[in-house]
Order: sequence, then structure tokens, then C-alpha cells
Amino acid sequence: MNIAALMPVKGFRNAKQRLGALLDQAGRELLAETMFRDVLRQVRLTRGLAGTFVVTGDDKVATMAATAGAEVIREAEEKGETDAVDFARLELKRAGCEAVLIIPGDMPLVRAADIERILDQVPRDASAPLALLVPSHDRLGTNALLLAPADVIKLRFGYDSFNFHLDQVAAQGLPIQVVEDEHIALDIDEPKDLQRFLSYGYVDGESTRVANILLAEKDVHRIRLSGSV
Repeated sequence: MNIAALMPVKGFRNAKQRLGALLDQAGRELLAETMFRDVLRQVRLTRGLAGTFVVTGDDKVATMAATAGAEVIREAEEKGETDAVDFARLELKRAGCEAVLIIPGDMPLVRAADIERILDQVPRDASAPLALLVPSHDRLGTNALLLAPADVIKLRFGYDSFNFHLDQVAAQGLPIQVVEDEHIALDIDEPKDLQRFLSYGYVDGESTRVANILLAEKDVHRIRLSGSV
């Protein structure tokens, strides 16, 4: 079974607004861009994928993806993550792709080994239909899905998407396949997510360095405003 990675990525201009208590707009944009670069690098390093595709309506994201060696699926306009994935997975199915692994670009802990572990859950002689889900750490979100065929279930990203997707799998009469992975489980939306990410102390990626610099700059600015220096 050939499995292609599919990354839905919006433009960074209004990214990660829930991090506003920690980072200003420029900092949020930089962090989102850096996380995307790191995740895309790990996806490209993953063995066993038939290809890496990025679906986006943003020129900058498209250029970054192509430069990194990914294939770009262009949306006419950005309508949201669910619409982007629905559009791209149908395009991939029409192109002959047997299965897709949907991976967001805001999971800076993910490494190629994590993705390979997900792929290893699918036997070489496996056949469609199948659906495999990787939940977020709070089990409210769905941080990765492996689907064969690409449109085997209806998708809906956002709050409580994990339970929605479980229901969709059950409605198709498919076995429930859930894989827990602590690295894939952590996407960065809230300040507590960023702190949890930094607690791992990873140094083999730009996201850690950029996040630490941005937070340090914020602390210096706060101290200066308070008149402590």
C-alpha cells in the first residue's frame, strides 16, 4: 500500500493567536513558520512514505514546501483545515494514491521515528478500507490520521474531533485503531503546550531555539517596563 503524507498548512499571518499571552504577532508568526519547517523536515526524513504533500492557499508556505522537496497542492483560497484536507485528499485519490497520512505542521516534538512507528501499524499486505487515529494529549483533538482510501471517513478538525472521528470509523464498520504517541500528541496551541514542549529540552530542531529566544525577549521587555533594570 502506498501511503503519502499530507500536511495542511495555513499562512502564518494570524497563526497561534491563543499564544497571545506569551508572544506578540511577529513572534507567533515566526514560531509557526519554524515549527512547520521542523515538522516538514522530519516528514521528509521518514522512510516508507510514497511522497510528501503540503496543501495550502498561501504563497509563502507553498514556496517553503517546494524548496524543502515537498509537492504542493494549492487551494484557491484558505477556508480552514477541514476544507483544505478534504480538497487535498480527493486530489490525491484521483492521482492514484492508495492511502494518506494526515499530519499537521505544529507538532515540534515529532520525529521521523514517530511517523515510521505509525506506518509500521499497517501490514505490508494490508488493503483498504482502514483508518488509524492518533489523538492529542487531551484526547479531544486528532493529531494524525492514516486513511485508506483517502476519503474513507468524513473529517472534522477542531474541538473534540477525536470522538467525532471515532464515531465516523464505527459508522463505516471498521475496527477502531488508535495509536498513542506522546510526540505527535502535542500540538502547540496554548501557552501550557509551549511550556510542555520546552520541558523536553530538545535541541535537534529550530523550534526549541526560537521559542526560547522569543520567551527570553518577552521577559526582558517585561522587566524593562516594570522599571527593574
